[in-house]
Amino acid sequence: MIILGIDPGTTRIGFGVIQMTATGFSCLDYGVISNKGSERPGYFRATSQELSRLITSHRPNLAVVERLFFTKNQKTAMAVSEMRGVILLTLSDHDIPVQEPTPSEVKQAISGYGRALKPQMRQTARMILRLKDAIKSDDAADALALAICGAISNPRGL
Repeated sequence: MIILGIDPGTTRIGFGVIQMTATGFSCLDYGVISNKGSERPGYFRATSQELSRLITSHRPNLAVVERLFFTKNQKTAMAVSEMRGVILLTLSDHDIPVQEPTPSEVKQAISGYGRALKPQMRQTARMILRLKDAIKSDDAADALALAICGAISNPRGL
């Protein structure tokens, strides 16, 4: 089973692709979709195109997209919600089933503690995936954690 984790943002969208087998997890790809410039329609288009490229390349069976939680900055929450809509539409266009856990659900699934800090989550994801090098981007680390969470909640596949 191949799982695509996505950490939505406005101009930086983390992604992580993992494979779940009978012997454990392996990391196939991870990184950040970066959108530069000032035009939101361009961000939306670029994100959808890059996400479509990742889907075509890795053919995931499941996508896990972080569910937003309310923040103090409503303007930022709205912008991330718009990008999240683009992501969900792109996944739908490719007929990819989607899970939408909250950040605390991901932390609980990965570390056993719903309030784990980012460094702990990054290190736990690295250990689970047996990565030699540190995951440098918080966005990519969050996306890999989302993918692992999706795998844990689907131990027998879809």
